[in-house]
Amino acid sequence: MDINCSAEELSIFETVGRVSDQMSTECYLIGGFVRDKLLGRPTKDADIVCTGDGIALAQAVAHQLKPKPHVSYFKNFGTAHFRFHEFDVEFVGARKESYRAESRKPDVEPGTIQDDQLRRDFTINALAVSLNKENFGKLTDPFNGLADLESKIIRTPLGPDITFSDDPLRMMRAIRFATQLQFDILPEVFDAICRNAERIKIISQERITDELNKIMAAPKPSVGLDLLYKSGLLKYFFPQFVDLTGVEIIEGKGHKDNFYHTLQVIDNTAAKSDNLWLRWAALLHDIGKPATKRFEDGHGWTFHGHEVVGERMTPRIFKQLKLPLNEKMKYVAKLVSLHLRPISLTKEDITDSAMRRLLFDAGEDIDDLMILCESDITSKNKQKVKRFLENFEMVKERLIAVEENDRIRTWQPPISGDDIMHIFNLTPSREVGVLKNAIKDAILDGVITNSYDAAYALLVAKAAELNLQPVNTVARQEENNQP
Repeated sequence: MDINCSAEELSIFETVGRVSDQMSTECYLIGGFVRDKLLGRPTKDADIVCTGDGIALAQAVAHQLKPKPHVSYFKNFGTAHFRFHEFDVEFVGARKESYRAESRKPDVEPGTIQDDQLRRDFTINALAVSLNKENFGKLTDPFNGLADLESKIIRTPLGPDITFSDDPLRMMRAIRFATQLQFDILPEVFDAICRNAERIKIISQERITDELNKIMAAPKPSVGLDLLYKSGLLKYFFPQFVDLTGVEIIEGKGHKDNFYHTLQVIDNTAAKSDNLWLRWAALLHDIGKPATKRFEDGHGWTFHGHEVVGERMTPRIFKQLKLPLNEKMKYVAKLVSLHLRPISLTKEDITDSAMRRLLFDAGEDIDDLMILCESDITSKNKQKVKRFLENFEMVKERLIAVEENDRIRTWQPPISGDDIMHIFNLTPSREVGVLKNAIKDAILDGVITNSYDAAYALLVAKAAELNLQPVNTVARQEENNQP
């Protein structure tokens, strides 16, 4: 076998070939495993296609392995899967596929290995390696996929209009592979994507977003995001992102193209972190700018409050794209809302109180916020960038000093909302929030020390202004937040 397999992988493939010979079927390794091995990329899964019953082959192979893996199968699709020693193997019978114009589900019938290769999305994914004993390890390459791998080209086995019309998600996959592998999409293939872009509308949002996330996770996401925009695909599932494009000029004053600025911010963030959700925060950090864009005489373009609008847009966009509506979404919305704050701290005469408030609001996400904000410093003026970065380093140093002194990241007020309700015999109400915020603000602003006694004295004074008197006492908390 010409591809560089591990001893365990080779043992599995030899077992598959032996069982396949016993069942009098042809079987082949095909697709991403072959492609990635030839490219020297790591891979933890393999697709095996056979001329026969893929489910029966998977079950027969599993019986030969120890410990015997559990086989999952999907009878309607003729596919089966098992996981063996951290290695995923999927089986399918060779087939022909055709799609009706109005459907995303193919009509499927059994076929030969040549039929199966013909239905593949790209030539680099149609490479097949025989596992039968007679020609074990022989590469079958009917569409010169090996040459396309060497030339770093994305090309379709059939005419690209047929390939993309059959399964429109392949347009997203072409762009994803070009981004991940740093390949070029053949011009006629990209032209076909542009012609067929509207057909992406029949694909489920979950499948689209899966490809989008793979583009976002690439070393340089801007490559794929720009291709999605230029091809016309992006406007069909993420029009808010497209709204960032373009430059408007009034009285000789123009603003920067916020779409391409955002692409640079995403790449800057990707260079510093593999965190997918931090990259999403980079993508959405300026998403509120189109709604807040104003031209002010004598001043120029403004985007006042775009961080607040962006924070509000984030849950709607996550829902639209079928992204998780959980802590990940809240994390992204939080970073979008805070992304201007560290930059504002580069000004002179910023107090420790402002630093404490940022540390409190960002909490454990302060380091990610600082990555995002540093990535947001983009300009063609190298001196301007240098000056901003130097000021930003001073902010980071000062934040570290304030954090070491006050431990604000994990700080909790010495008197909680539950304590306040108990002391004044209150139920959850506006008054509880007012008193709790009064204590928090006083400590963060340095008006009182971070101690129970100081907080209690302030609480009683503020409560008196609301005509409230203590009726209970609470156990004094240990003051662990002070260094």
